[in-house]
Amino acid sequence: ITTPAPICAGQSTTLTVNGANTYSWSPATGLNTTIGPTVIANPTSTTTYTVTGTDNNSCSSTTQVTVTVNPIPIVAVTPNPTICIGQNTTITASGASTYTWSPAISLSATTGATVIANPGSTTTYTVTGNSLGCTATAQVTVIIASQPNITVVPATICTGQSATLTASGANTYTWSPSATLSSSTGTSVSANPVSTTTYTVVGDLNGCT
Repeated sequence: ITTPAPICAGQSTTLTVNGANTYSWSPATGLNTTIGPTVIANPTSTTTYTVTGTDNNSCSSTTQVTVTVNPIPIVAVTPNPTICIGQNTTITASGASTYTWSPAISLSATTGATVIANPGSTTTYTVTGNSLGCTATAQVTVIIASQPNITVVPATICTGQSATLTASGANTYTWSPSATLSSSTGTSVSANPVSTTTYTVVGDLNGCT
């Protein structure tokens, strides 16, 4: 009997023996039958089978064969990131020996445990991990957060007056220069410059500015 190639958990292999007239196999675990020259083995773990062959003269002998069962890898990917457009993020797979990533779009590489992703839109990547010839997949979605669109209505005032400036389009705001402002943060600030002044407001929306 020829020793078969290792199989992955959940797979089966065919075992064929010759040299006698009738055959009996043991243990029965994972076998489709315990008699005959050919059986299909589907054990859940590595198992050694003994087959007894008998000829027409009732003479018998035995031989053994081991079916090696390799486990299916448990592949995981971290993190599940949210980034701003134009940014990149590092994603790392674990649980196997080698890895292949797809689609290749906006990835620094298509193989290896760690890759850098820089997609232009929300993209789901699939990583296939291989360990001892057994494979499993996992997915990770790189989410592109919305970029804020900040608007502020300009104001015209007379010397000595003040104007209220109100920004919109984000969650939080930072204003500069702050010397002639009532505050450097907040949706609305009061401006009292002594001359025409251009203020810059930076809006943050879910980490994108």
